[in-house]
Amino acid sequence: MLAIFLKTLPFFALIGLGYWAGRTRFFTEEATAYLTKFVFYFALSAMLFRFSANLTLAEVWDTRLVAAYLWGTAFVYGIATLVGFLRGLSVPTAAIEAQCAAIGNTGFLGVPMLTLLLGPQAIGPVMMALAVDLIVFSSLIVILITGSRDGQVSLRIFRTVGLGLIKNPMIVAITLGLLWSGLTIPIPDPLNDFLAILGGAATPGALFAIGASLATKSSERLSIAGWLSFCKLVLHPAFVAFGALVLFHVDPYKAGVIIAAAALPVAGNIYILAQHYGVAPQRVSAAILVSTAISIVTVSLVIGWITGI
Repeated sequence: MLAIFLKTLPFFALIGLGYWAGRTRFFTEEATAYLTKFVFYFALSAMLFRFSANLTLAEVWDTRLVAAYLWGTAFVYGIATLVGFLRGLSVPTAAIEAQCAAIGNTGFLGVPMLTLLLGPQAIGPVMMALAVDLIVFSSLIVILITGSRDGQVSLRIFRTVGLGLIKNPMIVAITLGLLWSGLTIPIPDPLNDFLAILGGAATPGALFAIGASLATKSSERLSIAGWLSFCKLVLHPAFVAFGALVLFHVDPYKAGVIIAAAALPVAGNIYILAQHYGVAPQRVSAAILVSTAISIVTVSLVIGWITGI
């Protein structure tokens, strides 16, 4: 356990460094926003394209893995939604809370950290988990919020969802990379070196940006943040583990990767959605802050457990 904790510590130390820079205003909110944009559109996209261009679709796609991750995530999503309705929340607020309970920071934290800790072969399962989060659940929250406000689910909603997916650079990078791989076109050495250098900035840049953005997050509504963090850091990996190891019998290594992905703290992009739709942004920011702080310990515990599977 100590050895795993020491391996994960540098990743969280980078987050802490970013938090210090944001808290002391050495990095302003504007600077953090531009760093995040650089990582999102350039560095992380280069890393994902390079990874996927060197994989075949057969190496990435695993029906059992997708089913197990989708089952576990949907189950926790449903629990958080039910609890929200029992507390008298509106559909948009319950949907935002469910998103916090089930969607982790797979893009900015999971891709760089898990591929380094669990080996480069982890990228396939991590990308599958990321794709499920982006395609299924990011679309679902838009449908729920927009549909509840309009009073119906219209074709306009699906157009918005479709455009959002097409414009997401992570989805574009993975898709283009798999297409490149499918065409069996070798990546020229200069292009491969360019992608390696640019993608190399994804890990430190993403972790620093996470920390700097956390410095502006609110710590209000800690009781709800604690509940959502429990869902994300405990229930989500537990249900994904049950689905992967018991229900769908996923390969042990791949099962370990998606369990680790499920153990990641609340995703930062949920705050952007909450702000955009004006739905409980302070609640989301508190959940991100609390879950990220607690995950320093819980992620190490989960990785220590799965490496022994």
